[in-house]
Amino acid sequence: MTVSVLIVDDSSFFRKRLSEILGASGQITVVGTASNGREAVEQAEKLHPDVITMDYEMPVMDGITAVREILRRHPIPVLMFSSLTYDGARVTLDALEAGAVDFLPKNFEEIAGNSSQLQKILVERVVSIARSRPSSSGSTRAHEPPVASVGATPATDRAATPAVQRRPAAAAAVASPERHHRRTPSRHFTVVAIGTSTGGPVALQNVLIGLPASFPAPLILVQHMPASFTPAFAERLNRSCQIQVRQAEDGDVLRPGLALLAPGGKQMMVENRGGQGRVRILPGDDRLNYKPSVDVTFGSLARSFPGKTLGIVLTGMGADGREGCRMMKQSGSIVWSQDEKSSVIYGMPMAVAKAGLSDEILALNDVCQRLKDGVS
Repeated sequence: MTVSVLIVDDSSFFRKRLSEILGASGQITVVGTASNGREAVEQAEKLHPDVITMDYEMPVMDGITAVREILRRHPIPVLMFSSLTYDGARVTLDALEAGAVDFLPKNFEEIAGNSSQLQKILVERVVSIARSRPSSSGSTRAHEPPVASVGATPATDRAATPAVQRRPAAAAAVASPERHHRRTPSRHFTVVAIGTSTGGPVALQNVLIGLPASFPAPLILVQHMPASFTPAFAERLNRSCQIQVRQAEDGDVLRPGLALLAPGGKQMMVENRGGQGRVRILPGDDRLNYKPSVDVTFGSLARSFPGKTLGIVLTGMGADGREGCRMMKQSGSIVWSQDEKSSVIYGMPMAVAKAGLSDEILALNDVCQRLKDGVS
């Protein structure tokens, strides 16, 4: 079964190029194009595509307005194309909040080094988000296969999130884990660490916005995101939250009520120096598939604060975070994961849950309250 796609962009060259790349895959049929947001709304109503690719800066109606209007009428997953600039990041985050599922750089040279890799990334991303469907609450979900995050084929850190492998038919039949209704007792955690990917910007805001400024533990955030996006994302969270949020810098000291976001394109580790947590920011290593990697950060916390960390894995493609959670569990720490229904892409949290590493499986809207109830 092929995926039907509507391409929306005011550049005829980009529409033509993207149509050629997607159409040549054999998995995707481009059923229409539009040159502005108003045409996109009309074409979406007429064609009912499986996926819409959307530019954000267009005449007549901009991409963000078009996303809101389309999703008000039909639950169609939208993939935004964005410039990797500070302003591009701010607009893209607005688009994600409006309901877009994911984003990619508009400059194809920023996505891949050659045409075959470019087609692979674009096709896999479109096919993956085609499995998601926005719900009435504005969230989306899709099943994704666990993908090795360490030792896998290196992926560029310039893309918004890594490409995912297609799931074998046998794996598609595996049922997702049942939601855990039991609660872990309230306890003191030295650090709370949250890892996420596709759907993460909105999910993280959902979790953090309700935490009080007096929240008793430091927070470490790992979101798959390019380097040009993380400063704008940290600023956005800081404006909307009572706790303080900023992009982490090498040498930062962990303290209660402060959330440190891993910078895009690099790795963030946490060291224990005499009982005090300090951040180390290291260059991205091409042997690692994700930059930043949840596994790297969670693994460092398992070593530095064994039995004293709460790890939380939210929506995202692939399986980054599973091995880090395994290390946390082996050290005596606690792990929570997001449930299937509330996940945009049920890949990362599914990998953790299927590995038997989740102490609790929670709906996204329950995570904030559980943090307030369960962290002392």
